[in-house]
Amino acid sequence: MAFSAKDVKELRDRTGLGMMECKKALTEAGGDIDAAIEELRKASGMKAAKKAGRTAAEGIVVIKVAADNKSAVAVEVNSETDFAARDENFAAFANTVAEAAVASQADSVEALMTDELVAAREALVQKIGENITVRRVFAVEGDVVDAYVHSNNKIAAIVVLEGGNAETAKDVAMHVTAVNPQVVNKEDMPEDVVAKEKEIILAQPDMASKPAEIAEKMVTGRINKFLAENSLVEQPFVKNPDLKVGQFAKDAGAVVKSFTRIEVGEGIEVEEVDFAAEVAAQL
Repeated sequence: MAFSAKDVKELRDRTGLGMMECKKALTEAGGDIDAAIEELRKASGMKAAKKAGRTAAEGIVVIKVAADNKSAVAVEVNSETDFAARDENFAAFANTVAEAAVASQADSVEALMTDELVAAREALVQKIGENITVRRVFAVEGDVVDAYVHSNNKIAAIVVLEGGNAETAKDVAMHVTAVNPQVVNKEDMPEDVVAKEKEIILAQPDMASKPAEIAEKMVTGRINKFLAENSLVEQPFVKNPDLKVGQFAKDAGAVVKSFTRIEVGEGIEVEEVDFAAEVAAQL
């Protein structure tokens, strides 16, 4: 029985497997999609390994804060699609990974992934038909530690305070997820970032005709504005824009020491694939 590119796409959609694997299965099954699925299910033990190269840029962040608010652990677990990231089995696996991170105090994915977690990941890959990866793990300690996870579980932050209380730390963490500062204080901004910003400012059209002294003052003013906009303690607090974050913390008897912001998939390049073109090229 002959089969078409449409049949390959249907089998791919129903199994989550690669196009060439689906084409091979259809060839061996004489074009019968149901027979091809049956044979592929018999070989399901191969699925986890064959999916390892597929980009997993969706997923969730799970954070566990210690009862004494002296430490917190965050893990980012990725899937290929947002649909899979909302699956209860995926959420359960991510929670198990976070609990394992707390128990082991692992500071890297390599140290975290025991044989049991590797086996659980492979079982989940086979169950939901997507590549699943434990991408990052963060372990944070401090005087007062708390966290905030946005409602979609894709953006989260952990904040460390000196003094104050957990509620204040959580409020600051909420601000971090929403506004995404680069550093805690202006002085923390890397010199190369400031130099690059200065270069950009000097290249702007309105700087060309200005005398050197005027240009220097303009650059200084714009750099200070850039630093204020990107430094956590200088930003207007999201819950009260009339108050800067640093002042909000100070009023609560605290000083912001550090923050860790995690956004699912940040830094991952996702290749856009034209499926029709891909099928045409392969068939």
